[in-house]
Amino acid sequence: MSDAAPSTDHGGPDRQPIWSRPERGSRGPAPAHSRDSIVVAAIALADTEGLAAVSMRAVAAALGTGAGSLYRYLSSRDDLLDLMTDRAVGELRPYPRVTDDWLETMVLLGRRQLALFGAHPWLLDVIHRPSGVGPESLAWFDNCLRILEPVRCPVAAKFEAIAMMTGVVSLFARRESAAGAFSFAGVDLAAYPHLVAAFSAPPGPAPRADLVERTLRSLLSGLLLTESTDAE
Repeated sequence: MSDAAPSTDHGGPDRQPIWSRPERGSRGPAPAHSRDSIVVAAIALADTEGLAAVSMRAVAAALGTGAGSLYRYLSSRDDLLDLMTDRAVGELRPYPRVTDDWLETMVLLGRRQLALFGAHPWLLDVIHRPSGVGPESLAWFDNCLRILEPVRCPVAAKFEAIAMMTGVVSLFARRESAAGAFSFAGVDLAAYPHLVAAFSAPPGPAPRADLVERTLRSLLSGLLLTESTDAE
């Protein structure tokens, strides 16, 4: 579904990023709203009704105006999604201060990402849009590089680690949003002896850290410390 305005000046894949365009067009009556208020209304709608409910018409209705008036500030629904994404990423501020333990700080950032996806589940469907990388997203990447500054490895490895962390956290967030009771009731497990053996084995001691923390620690140290060793 598309809510693009009739004009195609900014509608294609090579459209000028919304961040570099003026707040509103120079023509028409005095502005009754701001780009920021439009984004706030769109996020509230997505949080309560899901991303599919976010259209230019629905956001305009939430603001008590007509959809046509929003095109003074945005040229398409894609612009709106980009602004929503970047504003949500901005909620990761304030960033943690630099400590001697870069791994601990990165794990903390990963947990903050997970909480952000929990607060805005729709973000999972737009976070990977290349056009959505705006000022707040760039600031977040810059902050991650600041934290990883003491790690002696190629910059490319740091970018890969940051991207992989976001990807893994996204998977955890999707798992939590789809969580439900799974049962083998009515299933004959005789054909799956390894499953039977696994379920029959006595449980071991509980891990000292939860799965999210263990995964992030293993991922980041595996990607960065290995590269650090190879670079020496």
